[in-house]
Amino acid sequence: MPRPASACADCPELVRLPGGTFTMGSPDSEPGRDSDETQRRVTVGGFAIGKYEVTQAEWRAVMGDNPSSFKGCDRCPVENVFWNDIQTYIHKLNARTSGRYRLPTEEEWEYACRAGGAHRYCGADDIEAVAWYYGNSGGKTHPVGQKGANRFGIYDMSGNVWGWNSSCYKGDCFRRVARGGSWNNTPDVVRTAFRDRDDPTWRSDDLGFRLAQD
Repeated sequence: MPRPASACADCPELVRLPGGTFTMGSPDSEPGRDSDETQRRVTVGGFAIGKYEVTQAEWRAVMGDNPSSFKGCDRCPVENVFWNDIQTYIHKLNARTSGRYRLPTEEEWEYACRAGGAHRYCGADDIEAVAWYYGNSGGKTHPVGQKGANRFGIYDMSGNVWGWNSSCYKGDCFRRVARGGSWNNTPDVVRTAFRDRDDPTWRSDDLGFRLAQD
């Protein structure tokens, strides 16, 4: 099993992953498939990624505030943060720790999600096992780590909140990729291969992030 990367008291816990090659995207036969999920072989180097989404408590420890709509839940993922907010958070966290934290690329995110498999969701074909989504969330976020982990020991990659990535969408950096779906989405949108893209200034109560590290 991958081992957790070392972390400071206020640093989100990371899982260290080996590099590898995988098939990104979805087959033509997958129900709910979108047109931008063309399959391709991708190789990524070794990296670390958040075991959980960054929480409200972890954000507040660095930034001194809590922008989330669903306040009062320290272990719930921070949301309502736009892409540039996250860059400020990362800059401050790195200044404290020399940790070289960053957002994952889209390729790293899907590699971590798939964990060597080809499940419809991140860790299972059964959405109830791994994700908070429209059908079970009760209209809100939930504390991280309550659903099942994938084979890499990573939680909530499907559902709860979307995760900002560092990647530009189809080379257009006025739109940044977000992956994983959220508490507010249907099963088709929470799929492993589904790709969203947002203006970097967009904030939403279903949009958060997890960290990565080389």
